[in-house]
Amino acid sequence: MYTKLKEEVLKYSKDAFAGKLFAGTSGNLSVFDRENKVMAITPSSVRYETMTVKDIVIVDQDGIKLEGDHKPSSEWKMHLEIFHQLDTVNAVVHTHSPYATSFAVVNKEIPTILIEMVPFLGGDLKVSKYASPGSRELGISVCKVLRNSPASLMQNHGAIAVGEDLSKAYIRAEYIEDAAKIYHHSLQIGKPRTMTEKEIKDWVESWD
Repeated sequence: MYTKLKEEVLKYSKDAFAGKLFAGTSGNLSVFDRENKVMAITPSSVRYETMTVKDIVIVDQDGIKLEGDHKPSSEWKMHLEIFHQLDTVNAVVHTHSPYATSFAVVNKEIPTILIEMVPFLGGDLKVSKYASPGSRELGISVCKVLRNSPASLMQNHGAIAVGEDLSKAYIRAEYIEDAAKIYHHSLQIGKPRTMTEKEIKDWVESWD
């Protein structure tokens, strides 16, 4: 019944795996249909190389499974909590991408070192406080950051990006890992220079 939603989730899941944002069965993404109040989400413990449309799971706004051959991702409570709290968000991409996750596990935010971080990530990449994976509390924790930014690192866990749709959430997930990779390499060379408030302000005004 929700074939289009499932196809979209499958496409971006395959892209995330090919782009090394996902590995094995780690990571998950979802899209929320606000009109029908249902969420399409990646399944639990299914490898992305073999994943098909029928593997994508549909749950209602209370987490009750409506369609799919598998259990929904173990992070389904986090995804639904984000959709419940943030009414402009309709897509979530949660990754364990290695460079971003390395900063998350040392609880170190990534400052605005690239001007692209401003439009895509909202500036600095902050770290949301740890909460148990698979819990509603994890969603509550990340929402404290996501209310003011479309992206966050997740303490001792990974990274998360949100958007009005999956295309926006996905490109943000890509930029999280790109910024983390560049910041990591720059730290090996010397002291990274962050963008000044004036430089950011001037760029925003020129962009407008």
